[in-house]
Amino acid sequence: MLTDVNPADPLARLGWDDDWASRWRAFHEASPHAGRHLLPARVVRVHRGACDVETPLGPQRVETPAGHLVPAPTTGDWVGLLLDDPHGARVVGVLPRRTVLARASVTGRSAEHQLAANVDTVVIALGADARTTNGKVERFLALAWNSGAQPVVALTKSDLLDDAELAEVLDRVRGDALGVEVVAVRHDDPASVGELRNHLRGTVVLLGVSGAGKSTLANLLLGEDRFEVGAVRSVDGKGRHTTVTRELVPVPGGLVLVDTPGLRTLGVTELGDALDRTFADVEDVAVDCRFSDCSHVSEPGCAVLAAIGAGVLDQRRLDNYRRLGREQAWFASRSDARLAADRRREWKKIAKAHRARS
Repeated sequence: MLTDVNPADPLARLGWDDDWASRWRAFHEASPHAGRHLLPARVVRVHRGACDVETPLGPQRVETPAGHLVPAPTTGDWVGLLLDDPHGARVVGVLPRRTVLARASVTGRSAEHQLAANVDTVVIALGADARTTNGKVERFLALAWNSGAQPVVALTKSDLLDDAELAEVLDRVRGDALGVEVVAVRHDDPASVGELRNHLRGTVVLLGVSGAGKSTLANLLLGEDRFEVGAVRSVDGKGRHTTVTRELVPVPGGLVLVDTPGLRTLGVTELGDALDRTFADVEDVAVDCRFSDCSHVSEPGCAVLAAIGAGVLDQRRLDNYRRLGREQAWFASRSDARLAADRRREWKKIAKAHRARS
């Protein structure tokens, strides 16, 4: 039977809205399990071979055997939960996603590693006291734009800098995060946390390197010390992983928060127009290049090189633009090669089966 969801149910505090209700009806109507005890649920945490979900009847842990579902459920997904299975409740499908936050696999293979689904806002936690922020914020911004969510930059640990130092960091980060709100957050200043909250909506995921202060920021947004906070090494400013899994929790005031482990590496996937949005300043100048396929290296009439020579653009921005562009091209070529190899293997299977019948 189709179970209606009352707004007073736990799902409302986890982001359930009219759009998800519409998607649920379409999912239920198309499901081979229609007519049985099927409930909507949101994935709050993923384990190996299982996940924790929140349902109108309360939380449950259900098994998700490898290869059983495509796509595999990730934190933030809305799923269909079958209750009357003889072997216990199980996930039978994933509702179509609004957004997907994913990075390139750290193994170097042409595959994506999904970080969270159905995210509305990506908060990039950047330590204001970090020795360098160059390149980090742009890489995270490209990831956020590519997901379809709205990025916001939170400069954590701002209380560790004096006013002049903080102003310098803010100017530099705002120059890299074009069109994105950058908010300096102090752990001892509720007003700064309130300013950040004004730019957040829906399901919010926190991203950043280890030691960037994501768990502290999560606790400030929640208004309680829910997440463990670790120390940062004084030698290199790096932290250890205190958050070891992605967890989705409701935040007082209507937000939903996903804290993530620190990312020591952040490879990009196929970015599409996310690269152009991240480097809008480079793209705006590049339209005046003499050649439409200008690589901005040594071509005559290159408007980008001219802008750098005139001090309008920073050489570092162009270097980072090229670096991410090369990574994107490599990922696309690896993906094409993998798909071609998959097709060859499939044709070999078909040919082998045909020979066996002959």
